[in-house]
Amino acid sequence: MEMEGVLQAGDAKDWVYKGEGAANLILSYTGSSPSMLGKVLRVKKILKDKSQLAPSCMVFSSYEQLLWGHIPELVDSVKQDCLAQAYAVHVMSKHLGASHVDGGVRVAVSREFLELVEKNVLSSRPSWRVNASSIDSTADAALLIADHSLFSGNPKGSNCIAVEIKAKCGFLPLSEYISKENSIKKQVTRYKMHQHLKFHQGEISKTSEYNPLDLFSGSKERICMAIKSFFSTPQNNFRVFVNGSLVFGGMGGGADNVLPAEKDKCLEDLSKVSGLELPDFIELLSEAIFRSGVLGKLLTTQKLDDHDIEGAIHLYYNIISQPCLVCKDITDAELLSKYTLLHSFSLDKSLKIIRDFLVSATAKDCSLMISFRPRDSGTTDSEYDSVFLESVKQTYDYKAYFVDLDVKPLEKMEHYFKLDQKIVNFYTRNREIMPSPKGSNTKDTSLIKLQH
Repeated sequence: MEMEGVLQAGDAKDWVYKGEGAANLILSYTGSSPSMLGKVLRVKKILKDKSQLAPSCMVFSSYEQLLWGHIPELVDSVKQDCLAQAYAVHVMSKHLGASHVDGGVRVAVSREFLELVEKNVLSSRPSWRVNASSIDSTADAALLIADHSLFSGNPKGSNCIAVEIKAKCGFLPLSEYISKENSIKKQVTRYKMHQHLKFHQGEISKTSEYNPLDLFSGSKERICMAIKSFFSTPQNNFRVFVNGSLVFGGMGGGADNVLPAEKDKCLEDLSKVSGLELPDFIELLSEAIFRSGVLGKLLTTQKLDDHDIEGAIHLYYNIISQPCLVCKDITDAELLSKYTLLHSFSLDKSLKIIRDFLVSATAKDCSLMISFRPRDSGTTDSEYDSVFLESVKQTYDYKAYFVDLDVKPLEKMEHYFKLDQKIVNFYTRNREIMPSPKGSNTKDTSLIKLQH
């Protein structure tokens, strides 16, 4: 899908900063064009440090042609510079459900438009994001997507509350390819271990209370616990929007600590717009997550990674036909024989496992947007699912969409492996002296049996 016309320099004033991730910057439309109302524009970024690996795929290497060549739409999309859209529609929607994935439409953009936008949004971007990346002004297209923090193209209608949740990995790996010294991975979530490394590196000022196993548990009570923990440490995992405007959480995913005043202001905005107090809002959100089943689909997709990076890395070397850099350091004979077996896999089998691994990596890194609006009393027919909130005797329509569904570059496999080893080694060496978040939930092991 492509839209007619090109966004020119004169259009730049109508687009304002909404947020950003590692690979894209999101702009919100403030003008009056009917075709753009209620939309956001997803603009590609480039890293300033050329030695860093790109967070998402822009072009296909010859090995990626091997990996994805069986999906002609993907290969064609690379030539047309709309890979993100094609991957969301032709790969991720098959796993997450087409009704929860919005591929958007491609819109042509001029270099002048991108340069002006870059200048206009500079002061809104977190400084660490500005230092790391800039808008790719050589791109000739951007992706126009419905603003899922709103319900329709008309934000002036009924009030809409939306949350964006970056849920992260919701299961504990059980792969036989995990080495004995890394067996802690089978008991403690990757998220919790990574928090400790980030704290040590000064990236966050306190470790999060959030436990992904609670959110993915399928238990209403534990989902509530997860959402409560977001309110004390949102980091880049949780944001709240009222009528499309951010009222809680970090703009560029950098707010790791929330001041009490910010939380109070958010609750005031929520209450003013919806009449909901915090317990009502948590109940509403938990119920929608519980009912919709979307996290079940996300978890199933994440679990496509059944070899763990410690197994998958060997198949990566099979694909690129290089000597395995991991095997040369292995001294455990039993483990080495397992890895040797992996190296005997056919190319087709290796490709399938790596494809699944990369799809899983996207699922572990994407965000879920859930939007709510009160349903008019007396209305029974609606295209949307609904939740009745007993405490305020009100029915709410809701919709759930996954965003940030980019294809991960194959060349990131070595990076994934090194980061995994770094996170686990740090946690194993230092867990006795870890800072513990107040009231943290340490039941990371409680789901091992339940989830597999």
